Amino acid sequence: MSAFNAFKANVRVAWSPNLYITLVRGIPGTRKLHRRTLEALRLTKCNRTVMRWNTPTVRGMIQQVKRLVVVETEEMFNARKQKQASHRALRPPLVVNHQPIPAPESSA
Repeated sequence: MSAFNAFKANVRVAWSPNLYITLVRGIPGTRKLHRRTLEALRLTKCNRTVMRWNTPTVRGMIQQVKRLVVVETEEMFNARKQKQASHRALRPPLVVNHQPIPAPESSA
């Protein structure tokens, strides 16, 4: 389940020492206080992910901008990255022989 879908489904998330926070909504048009909070979290561009310790301070900052971000635990983040890596895995190369096929010699 993707982080955003899990977030929308309100799935209970197991406790983790690290939180992976992804900015999923744009910054323009948000309140100045929310922009400052995102700046403090080092989230400057959409779809960027940062890792922060799971502390009450960070959780309070996330609570303030919860409509703009998605929060993942370590195992959710690693599962998503592994799925992306397998999707982008290199396929075996397509071998094409461009040498002309020799014409059979006729004995006449």
